[in-house]
Order: sequence, then C-alpha cells, then structure tokens
Amino acid sequence: MNFKVVFSALLIVIATSCVAPGVYKDLEARHNTLKEENKSLMDENADMSAKISQLETELSALKKDYEDTSAKRDKLENDYNALKSNYDNLQTSYDALEKNSSASIAKNVQQNRELLAQLEAKEQALAAENTRLEELKKELQSRSQRVAELERVIAQKDASMHALKDAISRALTDFEGKGLTVEQRNGKVYISMENKLLFGSGSWAVGTEGRRAVNQLGTVLSENPDIAVLIEGHTDNVPYKGSGQLSGNWDLSTKRATAIVNILRENSAINPENLTAAGRGEFAPIASNSTAEGRAKNRRIEVILTPKLDEISKLLNEI
Repeated sequence: MNFKVVFSALLIVIATSCVAPGVYKDLEARHNTLKEENKSLMDENADMSAKISQLETELSALKKDYEDTSAKRDKLENDYNALKSNYDNLQTSYDALEKNSSASIAKNVQQNRELLAQLEAKEQALAAENTRLEELKKELQSRSQRVAELERVIAQKDASMHALKDAISRALTDFEGKGLTVEQRNGKVYISMENKLLFGSGSWAVGTEGRRAVNQLGTVLSENPDIAVLIEGHTDNVPYKGSGQLSGNWDLSTKRATAIVNILRENSAINPENLTAAGRGEFAPIASNSTAEGRAKNRRIEVILTPKLDEISKLLNEI
C-alpha cells in the first residue's frame, strides 16, 4: 500500500515537472494518431450512412422487381386461363365435329396440338416466374432482416450513449453552472469543463474541485468498459506567458489533457487502453476570442466518449 502511495506521488511530481522532448514527441504522435482515428471514425460514419442509403435503394428496387414479377405472373395466369378455356372450347368442338370430314378433324387436331404446345410453354414460363418470384421474396426478406438488425444495433448504441449521458449528468449535478456541460451528438457524448473548474491560469495542476469532478466522471466511466475516452485540451489564442517549462499554448493544452488522464488512471477499473490524451491549443475554438467571455469558453477540457462500432462494421460487411 505504501508503495502505491509513493508511486502516485512520483506520478504527480513527474506530471507537474517539465515535459521532456521524448514525452512531447510521444504526445504529439498520439495526437496525430488521434487525428487519424477521428478522421477514420468520420469516414466510417459516412461509409455507414452511404451503405444504409444504398441498402434502402436496393430494397426499393427489390420491392419494385417483386411487384413487377407478381404482375407478370398474374398476366401469365390470365393468359393460361384464357388458353385453357379456348382449348376446352375447341375440345368440345372437336368432339362435335368428330364425325365430320377427315380434313376438318385434321385441322382441329392441329389446332389442338398448337394450343397444347402454347399452353405447355405458358405453364413452363409461369413456373419459372413463380420460382424467380420466390427467390426474390427470400432475398428481400433476408435483406430486410439484415437492415432491421443494423438499425436495431445502431438504435441500441444510441440508447446506450443516451443512458451514459444521463448517468454522467446525474453524477456531475454538483458542478452545474460551474463551467461544465454534457451533451450528446453524432452518436457520441461530449463533456466540456471550462478551465476555471479545473486549472489556475497557465497551470496544468488540477484543483480540488476539478479533481472531484473528474473522479465522479471516472466512476461512471469505470462502469462502461466498452467506451473509448478521448480527452482534448483547448486554450484561447492568448500566447502562453508562463515559465520556460512549456513551449506555448499547444504544449499547455496537452499537459492539461494528460493531467486529466492521470486522474482517471487512478481508477483501477478504467482500462488505460480506452484513454487518449490530446492537445489542440487554440485551434478548435467554440466561441470568439475577441471577448473575455468567449476566451473563457475556449479554455476548456473536452472529454469525448465514443462507443465501439465492431458489431456495426460486422453487419455492414455481411450485407
């Protein structure tokens, strides 16, 4: 137990000391990786939307093909019934004329043969269309089931993220009106914490109130092991004027994101593989930097929670 306390103290010392070039490069590499992963998620989301649109188009085409085939089958049945009636009439005439001249009988026989040949051809065509109609019906049902399953999984993911958002909102109720917001959009949950709740000016050391908020957030995250957690640090556009420990706003935002990650890692139930820290400096503002209020909103930590999309990707590959 004493070893854990000493180890935690060492982590805090290291976290508040100057960033070595190797560590900075590592953070910069992780940020670049994050950008690629974010782009990949956006591409994957666009790809899923395109595939769902394509599936809906294919379903519409299958439904139209099914309706056209049904109409064609009905026409064949009508033709078949008409030919059958004609054949029956001719058969009756044939019976009545059986005693007539051999020439008349031969003519009726030939007509009967021709009608029988046509009738057989229509029967074969009708059987073929019925077979194709059944195949189309099965394919339509199969596609509909897979699309319904995909929609169910997506709805389930959205419902899970909505429940997660509600759980986080309840856990962080104490911090309402203190620069903390929780919202859900694009299938993700965004927790934004202004720096006034977490850090002093130019500092990356988390204060007591901020640490309490992060710990309460960590408690909820520990109960959701299948959620990817991205912590982004943001600043305003005012140049960093602190000590020489940092090179600028980008460096400061990265240190602040890493400080939040270190607090979350103290919760042993959170999988470190799900955590990513990134600094974005002043390059992703949410308000104008021309006012003090806008700059305060831009100085923030954003925690972005993303569900795993393995199941959705598998369903898309099966369709």
